[in-house]
Amino acid sequence: MGARTGAQFLDGLRAHPPEIWVSGDRVRDPVAHPAFRNVVRSVAALYDMQHEPALRDEMTYASPSSGERVGLSFLVPRTHDDLVRVRRMMKRWADYSGGMMGRSPDYLNRALAAYAAAADYMAANDPRFGEHVRRYYEFVREGDLCLTHTLINPQSNRAVGPARQADPYLAAGVVRETDAGIVVRGARMLATLPLADEIMVFPSTVLRGGAEDAPYAFAFAIPTATPGLRFICRESFDYGRDPRDHPLASRFEEMDAVVVFDDVLVPWERVFLLRDVERCNRAFAETRAVVHMAHQVVVKNVAKTEFLLGLVCLMVDAIAIEGFQHVQEKVAEVIQTLEAMRAFLRAAEADAALDRWGMMTPAWPPLDAARNLFPRAYPRMVEIVHQLGASGLMAIPTSADLDGPLGAVIETYYQAARADARSRIRLFRLAWDAALSAFGGRQALYERFFFGDPVRMAGAMFANYDKAPYMERVRAFLGRVEDEAARPAGERP
Repeated sequence: MGARTGAQFLDGLRAHPPEIWVSGDRVRDPVAHPAFRNVVRSVAALYDMQHEPALRDEMTYASPSSGERVGLSFLVPRTHDDLVRVRRMMKRWADYSGGMMGRSPDYLNRALAAYAAAADYMAANDPRFGEHVRRYYEFVREGDLCLTHTLINPQSNRAVGPARQADPYLAAGVVRETDAGIVVRGARMLATLPLADEIMVFPSTVLRGGAEDAPYAFAFAIPTATPGLRFICRESFDYGRDPRDHPLASRFEEMDAVVVFDDVLVPWERVFLLRDVERCNRAFAETRAVVHMAHQVVVKNVAKTEFLLGLVCLMVDAIAIEGFQHVQEKVAEVIQTLEAMRAFLRAAEADAALDRWGMMTPAWPPLDAARNLFPRAYPRMVEIVHQLGASGLMAIPTSADLDGPLGAVIETYYQAARADARSRIRLFRLAWDAALSAFGGRQALYERFFFGDPVRMAGAMFANYDKAPYMERVRAFLGRVEDEAARPAGERP
C-alpha cells in the first residue's frame, strides 16, 4: 500500500479496534470515543503530511521491494546524507506537536529498522527468527503501520525479578509452546498510544533478567486487535473542553496503558527472540536499536525545547518583564538547554559510522548524554514557566467566560502590556496546559522516565563510557610532574 493517508489510518482503526478499556468502559470505536477522537486525528495529520506535494520527497522514499513511496522513518541509512534525511523528516513530525507526542510513529519505526538490519542477531537465537524480523519490518513498512510497544513488567515487587513474583504470571510470560506459536499470559507496562495498529513486546532497555527468567525473555509483535490482548488505560487528560482552553491536551493526549495478555497466541512468524535471557538483555544495545530510538528522541527534545522557548519568550514579551535580570537568566537557561540538545544531535550525526550490520548509526555518547540530561532539564523548564507566569497562570478565565456576559469586563482587566485580553488569555492557557494541567504534569513525569529510571541510566553510562583515555592522560600528566620534580631545580621547565 505504501505511505498511508490519515483517512486510511482512521479506517484501519475502525475496522480493527484494539480492546481498550478506559474509565470502566470498553472503547468500541476509538475514532469516535471522547478519550481518543482528538489524538487519532493528530496522528492522522502526521500521515497526511506524507502526501503534501511540497513535502513528498522530505517525508517518503521509494521502497526497495515494491517501488511504492513509503515513510522515510523506515529508511535503513547507509550514508550520512541518509541519516540527515531521516532527521529532517522526524523533525517535521515533532514540530507538528511541539514535541508533545513522544510516541509518534517514527519512534518505533527507527527501532524496527535497526532490528531488521541486525536480523542476524535474532537468527543466532533461532535461524527462523532473523527471517521473521526482516519480513515483519517489510510488512510494517509497506503498510505504513503505527506501532506501540511495551518493555517492562508491572510495578509490583521490584525487589525480585519476574520469576519470583507472588504470581508466576503477574509479569507476562510464556505459558506453553504449540505448533502454531507461543501462548503468553500476564501483564506488561507501559504502552503509550494503545490505538496503534501493532504492538512490539520486547525486552527492557535497562532492566536485566537472570537465568530463571527464561519464560519472560522474548521479543515479538502482534496486532493490537489480537484476541485476548487488552489495554487498561489511565484516566484521559482530554476532558472534551474547548480546544482554546486545553490547546495541547485536546490534540496530543497519547494515553498510556497497562497491557494484559489473557493466553494470547503469538504466531511463530511473529516471534523474534525466545528464552535466550542474555541475548534479550543485550538486544537493544547489540542491534543498535536504542541508538536510533535515541536519535528520534533527541530530535523530539529539540522540537520540544524550541516550543517552550517560544512560549516563555511570548509570555515575557506580553507582560513586559524582559528588563528584569532574573527573567533574562531564566530564559537563558532554556536557550542553553536548546543549544545543548542541538549540539548533541549535531555531534551524534557528525561522528556517525556504519555499524557491524551495515547501518549508518549516530555516535552513541552524545545521544546518551542528551537522554541523561533532558530528564533533569525538562522539569526545570516547566518550573521556569511557573516562575515567569506566576499568578497569571492561575488567573485565566475560559473561552466560555470570554464569550459570556462578562466578556467586556474581561477584555478590560485581563489585557497585557503588549497583548489584548483574548491574546493574553490564549497564550497563558497554553502555558498552563504545558506546565500545570494534568496533561502538563504527565509530560513532566514522562520526560523524567522516558528511557527508564534516571539512576539506572546514569549507572549504565558510567559502566559503558570509555573513561580510560582520560584517566591515562591524567596519569601521564602526574608522571611528567614526578619526572620534573626529580630534576635539579635549574633544569625544571
